[in-house]
Amino acid sequence: MNTFQINEAILLRFAEEKDVPLVLEFIRGLAEYERLLDRVTATADGLRQYLFVEKKAETIICEYGGKPAGFALFFHNFSTFMGRPGIYIEDLFVKPEFRGKGLGKTLLRFIARIAWDRDCGRLEWACLNWNEPSIAFYKSQGAQPLSEWTSYRVSGEGLERLAL
Repeated sequence: MNTFQINEAILLRFAEEKDVPLVLEFIRGLAEYERLLDRVTATADGLRQYLFVEKKAETIICEYGGKPAGFALFFHNFSTFMGRPGIYIEDLFVKPEFRGKGLGKTLLRFIARIAWDRDCGRLEWACLNWNEPSIAFYKSQGAQPLSEWTSYRVSGEGLERLAL
């Protein structure tokens, strides 16, 4: 089953290929909120390829009152220390006009349930340091920041140099 009616107003469903334009809209909405819209290079063709042909990640669409209200995109990782898979939430976003209705909590709990059902050892994500509302929300859900770890990234020309 790919559709889950949470209550009278909230419906969660796994995205389908026909949702690619909507997923791209959510990605742009999140990037705008994070003041990073100029960094979005995602395309509909790329999302279609990696989400639905190669299945590199999974996407949940949240509808409120029959309208697209938010989404979450996640993928599996693996903990060598635990010897078990985990889930990493790349993005979780609720449109501003739908905030305060419990949709973020519903999405987070839903992915936590997926992790539990799939015998994952942990659920992880990143949050921008300035995003105090999200930090407060995550902490209220029992999440703990990993202050002893620093994230590193190689992309673009740096990735090309490292790879070649």
